[in-house]
Amino acid sequence: MKYIDSIQLGIDYIEDNLDKPIPLASVSAHANMSHWHFQRIFKALTNETLKSYVRSRRIANSMDSLFNKERSILDVAISSGFESHESYTRAFQKLFGYSPSEYRQRASQALIIKKARFDQGYLENLHQNLSLEPRIYTVRAKILVGVKIEVIGIESDKTNIAEKLPELWESFMPRVSEIDNTIEGTCYGIITIEENTKGEQKLFYMACIEVSKLGPTPKGMESTKLSEQQYAEFKHTGQVNTDHFNQTISYIYSSWLLGSNMKHTYGPDVETYGPEFNYQSDDSVVYYAVPIESQRD
Repeated sequence: MKYIDSIQLGIDYIEDNLDKPIPLASVSAHANMSHWHFQRIFKALTNETLKSYVRSRRIANSMDSLFNKERSILDVAISSGFESHESYTRAFQKLFGYSPSEYRQRASQALIIKKARFDQGYLENLHQNLSLEPRIYTVRAKILVGVKIEVIGIESDKTNIAEKLPELWESFMPRVSEIDNTIEGTCYGIITIEENTKGEQKLFYMACIEVSKLGPTPKGMESTKLSEQQYAEFKHTGQVNTDHFNQTISYIYSSWLLGSNMKHTYGPDVETYGPEFNYQSDDSVVYYAVPIESQRD
């Protein structure tokens, strides 16, 4: 099954369960995908987090009920999958700028917030001004040493990656000289998803450099091995601390990945910072690569 069909399965599952509690992990499970990758692709497709989409759809589903003044707002809230009058009102007000009771008084007809539907036409229009052709190649195995932190990616409303990564690189680069046997000239950002004992998926980012052989690991650092793997590598020109870089990654996870015959292996994504990288220049080049394998129907 292609990615775009899997994503649509998740959307259909949400639609069928708007009046019930919907654990977000159950959406990705129904789509047969990794939870983090489902959320990442969904955000790339819609520029909306999965959590906010479910909230919006529940509110949209409640609109007609608000016109029935014999039903209390609490009753509408509970039947729409919200836990309380207060949580429903907060979500409603955040979406529209006024409360459900104000909407009930002023609206002449229900607003329509449509269910998302993805097809090839949607993908073609999504990034119509951006067309990146990746280099498909096999990465040789690497030993990497660096500093690894947990981050919250842009697929969440609570993302902190824009604040965390500059601090990480600023603290790591002066310490590269502490690492033995480095292969100079290139550094890497390794993005991994790890599952804890509770089954929760966490996002980690490692600022690192390759070594020819593993020596003593400096304090506060760790080592990792990058296995030989096929990658699709995309060239990004421009600074990385901008929305432009996020748009490049969103293109990879939406238009390219969903339109290709490839699928993400759930292995680590790799950012490559080589001689062409200059964080102060608009002509700076960084490469972003995703691990891939052929998609099977």
